[in-house]
Amino acid sequence: MTEPGPENSCFGCGAANPRGMHLHFGEDVDPETGRRRIVGRFRLGAEYQGGGGFIHGGIIATVLDEVMSKVSRLSDVRTVTAELNVQYLKPVPVDADLLVTGFQVRREGRQLYHEGEIRDAAGKLLARGNGRFVVVDPERYGRQGSSRQAAPVTPQ
Repeated sequence: MTEPGPENSCFGCGAANPRGMHLHFGEDVDPETGRRRIVGRFRLGAEYQGGGGFIHGGIIATVLDEVMSKVSRLSDVRTVTAELNVQYLKPVPVDADLLVTGFQVRREGRQLYHEGEIRDAAGKLLARGNGRFVVVDPERYGRQGSSRQAAPVTPQ
């Protein structure tokens, strides 16, 4: 899970996307809670800034979505994001060492609820998010491919 997949065209974590972020994540255990979690350590360069030397809010949301989506792998399932909420607590500086973590909060059938955090090298919380992820059938999900147009989403 630490290397972006060479055939994966995902903007956040895929190696096959030349304009993608190529984010790397791994798994460990939170020393404070003892829970399994997904962890990423990286720097985001100036190409991801919104202005003034700080990372764009949409990129922050993308990073949190990426780490939280990877948490689904701890349950050995494939999911898609259904809801994403982000709290921007402090500006995230360009070219700073970041620690990004994600963990599962609960599961209700096909609905998985995850949380994620972005911290600076000193451990200061910069942003956090929570999301709801829905388990999908990997065979059906994989057949859709990138050449098909997505069907309209109807709110439930």
